[in-house]
Amino acid sequence: MPVLSVEALRVQVEAGEVHTVVLAFTDMQGRLQGKRFAAPFFLEDVLPHGTEGCDYLLAVDIEMNTVGGYAMSSWERGYGDFAMRPDLATLRRIPWENGTALLLADLTAHDGTPVPPSPRQVLRRQLDRLAERGWTAHAGTELEFIVFRDTYEQAWDAGYRGLTPANRWNADYSLLATSRVEPLLRRLRNEMAGAGLYPESAKGECNLGQHEVVFRYDEALTTCDQHSIYKTGAKEIAAQEGMALTFMAKYDQREGNSCHIHLSLQDAAGGPVLADADGGMSKVMRHFVAGQLAAMRDFTLMFAPNINSYKRYREGSFAPTAVAWGHDNRTCAVRVVGHGPSLRLENRVPGGDVNPYLAVAAMIAAGLHGVEQELELPEPCAGNAYTADYARVPGSLRDAGALWSGSPLAAEAFGPGVVAHYANMARVEQDQFDAAVTDWERVRSFERM
Repeated sequence: MPVLSVEALRVQVEAGEVHTVVLAFTDMQGRLQGKRFAAPFFLEDVLPHGTEGCDYLLAVDIEMNTVGGYAMSSWERGYGDFAMRPDLATLRRIPWENGTALLLADLTAHDGTPVPPSPRQVLRRQLDRLAERGWTAHAGTELEFIVFRDTYEQAWDAGYRGLTPANRWNADYSLLATSRVEPLLRRLRNEMAGAGLYPESAKGECNLGQHEVVFRYDEALTTCDQHSIYKTGAKEIAAQEGMALTFMAKYDQREGNSCHIHLSLQDAAGGPVLADADGGMSKVMRHFVAGQLAAMRDFTLMFAPNINSYKRYREGSFAPTAVAWGHDNRTCAVRVVGHGPSLRLENRVPGGDVNPYLAVAAMIAAGLHGVEQELELPEPCAGNAYTADYARVPGSLRDAGALWSGSPLAAEAFGPGVVAHYANMARVEQDQFDAAVTDWERVRSFERM
């Protein structure tokens, strides 16, 4: 059932309670993009017909610059439009914006065919593969962020240096420290609940000003939709409070922002697929986890999409470097947790900058590869995976992009067009980084050379 029905929306619009409807989609970088409509116009025109947006929105860099190399959108193709089809199951009020409702859109061509590189469609394709086996995926994302007492404008003017963290010491599980930020955390919990999310808890983390708000797991597409709404809403709420927060994977030399992703499967009757009758790992789960390990290096780009993503992967950082699995072992890339029907796997590779649709799609594709090939699961790592002899998570965007673009497994699971699209995203990011002159270089070279 939708969080808000169309009939209820009509009533609220007629009563003057809702005056704006936001129609949004998630772009390659995991951001919400779209339009704000006058509510009567949305009900009268957009609801039955949809709307359109320039196809360059899936072919730009993070600064919204048009860049080359994309097959679906270019100067040669004229930068036309794609259609934005409202998904009514995502309709909801968003309490942090006065008189506003929001819903998400699927991107299609004008003939109604899906746009393959759109993140929501990438995930839908993998969910369809699960459905062929009578399975559904449930997921939960644990998204960390760092809060600063500065506004976003002050942070911009300061070049994002010398900002004041909301907590001055390690606040991991500290109730005293989190009370300093509780007005913000309370708004995040309560207003996300008002938007239809199911908040579980908020806690401090290790970096200065670092926190995490966790929401209850749900069907995979719903979780990814809610992740995107939460990420945008959290920034908007922080701005209203005169603060700023960042989800970037590695802000400084201390602990980075992770986004651990939990995944489980259910059969058509709602029973667990990954647990056996005794509550242990089923045969399917063993193959599914083996697939995660087999595909991890090829699929890392889907978990770590930016230059900065790879700064997290350091020994002893709680961000994994080893392509290994273990029972409740936080040194491994894949952690098996839970008991009985709640048995599930946790992918610890993604950071706070991850696009959830792409990451969950990659986890499903990797797992299905393991099931289809009946891959054998190696023995679990019982010790410190950082120092053990395992294959390593790619250490740079350049390496991850090369593995992704050359992967037969990625091409088979996602299609050559999707692989090329996201390989180009990585190439653009890498080329811009290689061409940039950094503060680090200026400090070392300005008068020393």
